[in-house]
Amino acid sequence: MRAKKHPTRGDNVRRALAQEAARIMAEHGIGDFLVAKRKAAERFGVSDGAALLPKNSEIESALAEYQRLFGGASHLSALLAQRRAALSAMRYLNEFSPRLVGAVLAGTATEHSEVQLHLFAERAESVSLKLLDQRIPHEVTEKRLRFNAEHVRAFPGVRFALDEQSIEATVFPTDGIRQAPVSPVDGRPMRRASALEVEALLQQG
Repeated sequence: MRAKKHPTRGDNVRRALAQEAARIMAEHGIGDFLVAKRKAAERFGVSDGAALLPKNSEIESALAEYQRLFGGASHLSALLAQRRAALSAMRYLNEFSPRLVGAVLAGTATEHSEVQLHLFAERAESVSLKLLDQRIPHEVTEKRLRFNAEHVRAFPGVRFALDEQSIEATVFPTDGIRQAPVSPVDGRPMRRASALEVEALLQQG
């Protein structure tokens, strides 16, 4: 029979750092794992770049646990509002095959999180023109996304508000729907959800 492995001091420090980084993300609206990780390390006096720093996936798990323990009904209410806004935006931008990605899809979004969409178009400007046509104020953005260890690409996008929620939409070429960039959480291809999948999430409550 195998002896049960007890957590080492390093395991305990890494778990504490993940929990602190999760708290920082939830309470201060920081969406960048690296920034939250560094702030947590600074608070605990752990040197940046040390092997004790938690993985992003460990922080995401700690964030989900934090929201379960402390977020309660307010977290669920905010998440539902974000997902409803996502679905409204996706229906409006239906011609661009919208997909929901990121924390709002994963369920770990904080009240400060932006709704993140991936759109697909032959010309990125057509998204801006659609928003202009309906007089929806927006700003043109650029987002750098990683596809593997060596391949990082910049993509155009737009940021606008809908139903009092901030929406960040990144525009890919039409064939970009076949290959998703990697997730900053676990390094795997990002999960992308269609409008039908978002509808199903909302029906689940």
